Amino acid sequence: MCTLSQLFSSLHLIFFSLELKIIGVSSKLSASEIENHLEQGKRLLSSGQLSDALVHYHAAVEGDPDNFLTYFKRATVFLAMGRSKAALPDLDRVLELKPDFFQARLQRGNVLLKQGKLDEAHIDYEAVLRKSPDNPEALQQLSIIEPIKRDVIEARDAMNMGDYPRAIESLGKAIEITPWDPDLRMMRADCHKQMGDYISAISDIKPTTKLISDNTGAYLQLSELHYDMGELEDALREIRECLKLDPDHKECFPFYKKMKKLNKQMTTAQDLINRGEYEEALSKLKQALKTESRIPSLVGALRRQMCHCHLKLQNPNDAIRQCNEALKLDENDVDALCDRAEANILNEQYDEAVNDYQKAKNINENLHKVQEGLERALRLQKQSKKRDYYKILGLKRTATKREIMKSYRKLAVQWHPDHYEGDDKKKAEKMFIDIAAAKEVLSDPEKRAKYDSGEDPLDPEAQQGGGGPWQHGGFPFGEGFQFKFHFN
Repeated sequence: MCTLSQLFSSLHLIFFSLELKIIGVSSKLSASEIENHLEQGKRLLSSGQLSDALVHYHAAVEGDPDNFLTYFKRATVFLAMGRSKAALPDLDRVLELKPDFFQARLQRGNVLLKQGKLDEAHIDYEAVLRKSPDNPEALQQLSIIEPIKRDVIEARDAMNMGDYPRAIESLGKAIEITPWDPDLRMMRADCHKQMGDYISAISDIKPTTKLISDNTGAYLQLSELHYDMGELEDALREIRECLKLDPDHKECFPFYKKMKKLNKQMTTAQDLINRGEYEEALSKLKQALKTESRIPSLVGALRRQMCHCHLKLQNPNDAIRQCNEALKLDENDVDALCDRAEANILNEQYDEAVNDYQKAKNINENLHKVQEGLERALRLQKQSKKRDYYKILGLKRTATKREIMKSYRKLAVQWHPDHYEGDDKKKAEKMFIDIAAAKEVLSDPEKRAKYDSGEDPLDPEAQQGGGGPWQHGGFPFGEGFQFKFHFN
């Protein structure tokens, strides 16, 4: 994109050209006027105001189209602005008007060399040396052409043998000298793609969109690479550039339609997740999987989100299944590991939960949720080896308060010491105490929250002073208590 100053300079140039035509100066300016423009251009060029300098050199060229020097000076400004493609026609015109002007031939040789047109550059350097045999720049530039050719040949041979690192190394040497050669950059991009280094491939393809006019193919490749990396927004941005050049492009247009559809599905799903509407989000994610089932990074992201939705809906088995699929595609997906750990906790599989959080910590130890989750999983793992209130009542961790009270009433009747018909009264007393403890903790939201985080409110280790007989397995009701069971 052009800067604001470049835009103003372009407008200045347009209006200046129109002004010249309106006043009838389309043939020649006077020598003094041309000299004035050249002097103004030189002054602005020396102060770094390239766009403004260019305006005056345009005027000088238009006023005297047969003056080789004005073309040469304008070419110098183009080169200073990095606009080699614009400079080349001016240098060609200079050599048409004055074939023995070796400074222009040297400059053209340098541009051709950077563009990778080695044979044409070789011709220009030879011409310079015929005019100026000791020219150090021409001698130096001529000496590096053959090594560049050898590097390119070596790179092609390495690519044919599948030795992409060697090809990249050889191409790097060549591109250092010929940075404006789009073919070499595309060759190196292919090598990077073969090695799975999509970021480096993008870095090589991107400049070719400027080096080749209307380069729809490059924009398509850029979009595909971003898409393969799961960068949907970046992929859409590049494909839109392709469609700006050709709205009906036979490859870009259908690819754009598919990505736009997928992007809408994924965005809608994320919005639903943010609002806590997990069932609806799952529906959208399933639709998105039908739209894209091939790209690992995108499929992995969708599976991870489905895992998260199932977790929030307290469907631990479905959550684990979806997280497993996501982790097959990316074993270092920290979010999938954390969600699978939480699903394992819901399934009371504490060893597995600890393992998942430990893996997540090994990947990123600085995430607060990972450290917090690991500490909680370890507490729950330790707690599970003691009294498990959910198991006592025969319930899952997802049990509602109604389910808790229903199970408590049933078991309390079964194990009430006054009504127990078995021989082991001590066992009945212990079971009844454990059932009462489970009900006390799990029916109280605050105590249950503590217990679910790995802290037992009735654990003597958590009580200052060691606790009383209730914590040590005795009766909580005092000496000589007679069991009186109340259904409340």
